[in-house]
Amino acid sequence: MAAWLLLGGSTVLLFLGLPVAFSFLVINLVGAWLWLGGEPGLTQLARNSVSSVMSFSLTPIPLFVLMGEVLFHTGLAVKVIDGIERLIAQVPGRLAVVAVVAGTVFSAISGSTIATTAMLGSLMVPVMLARGYHPTLATGPVMAIGAVDMLIPPSALTVLLGSLSGISISRLLIGGVVPGVVLSIAFVAYIIVRVKLNPALAPNTELTRYHGFERFKPLLLYVLPLVSIFGVVVGAMAAGWGTPTESAAVGAFATVMLALVYRALTPKILMQSLKGTVAISAMILFIIVGATTFAQILSFSGASNGLAQAITGTGLPPWAVIAGMMLMLIFLGIFVDQVSMMMITLPIFMPVVQALGIDVIWFGVLFLICMQLGLLLPPHGLLLMTMKGVAPPQVTMLHIYRAVVPFVLMSLLLLAAVFLVPAVATWLPALIG
Repeated sequence: MAAWLLLGGSTVLLFLGLPVAFSFLVINLVGAWLWLGGEPGLTQLARNSVSSVMSFSLTPIPLFVLMGEVLFHTGLAVKVIDGIERLIAQVPGRLAVVAVVAGTVFSAISGSTIATTAMLGSLMVPVMLARGYHPTLATGPVMAIGAVDMLIPPSALTVLLGSLSGISISRLLIGGVVPGVVLSIAFVAYIIVRVKLNPALAPNTELTRYHGFERFKPLLLYVLPLVSIFGVVVGAMAAGWGTPTESAAVGAFATVMLALVYRALTPKILMQSLKGTVAISAMILFIIVGATTFAQILSFSGASNGLAQAITGTGLPPWAVIAGMMLMLIFLGIFVDQVSMMMITLPIFMPVVQALGIDVIWFGVLFLICMQLGLLLPPHGLLLMTMKGVAPPQVTMLHIYRAVVPFVLMSLLLLAAVFLVPAVATWLPALIG
């Protein structure tokens, strides 16, 4: 009864269009009144809500968000694109390849899927279309690499997943590196092969050629210093020199310092970056309040244990249970956003994962890939809507749907590879113990 009311009620409210945080606030109030003892339950709900966002482990979220906000508001992202574009020459589908490589770099220094897609979409898609690129080739790689942002640290959603599931945040962040890089390489290979087979998709236009130091100048001045921040953040966590919070603090400080060195950080831009950070972080923390208290009410009512026992009692092997979970996540990704996916499923999935003795890092990376898929799945994938919002008018939703199909298939292949070979996700986190 409790499971049906809490899970069913939250799902109905989400499908009706009520914002995530408010959907779970309503359900939490009802659940606290019914299963935590009426008015005393509401008081306990308030106490639990405060304690849920006072965890030190959540500190990386605003710091990672700040890194991305400074990067985009200062315009350093444009410098990165220029640096990468000068290096890549005589490659089929050159601009699409540049978009993927640049998006991978942004993933390593920002971790905002929407920001990456919106920025690359607004900057590069019009240029590609003007040079005769087919709309599907112009938009597909941008959306696909935007979704990869979720896998490559720093990623606020990865921190959120780790905090809600109880999985080690540092190991989960590092676990996404290899799958994310593999997916980026696969995207580049696909673009090159497809354009070689059909050159009309990306006409080979005459471009400005740079020689000597001019070709490498933006790379040395902008790309390498910014990518080095990723090396410091991930390296510190991998070597055990710092916690995720400490590593995120170093990354945020280094990003701000670089912006000052480049004379790109004005008081106005700093204020814009801080306002954006506060708005996004407040939204995430509000969601954490709802998710944490929701999980507590599920547990107190007995719904979590009941569902976990029902699943484990089926006698299915662990791999079949995990496969079923992944299919459910992919299905949910068609209809709801990534945060809603976490809030609906984690209170049920995690007790099952722990009861079956499944590697939580492996499970966490599989969960991330499923959420990444959800960003790209028609008809309501968030990055599909983002692309439609920033692309020129001649790009239709049909173009966008067709463009994303090959990249969804590649993401599904990656999901299968990580499922069948867990070491793809676990060997790097294992280095940090």
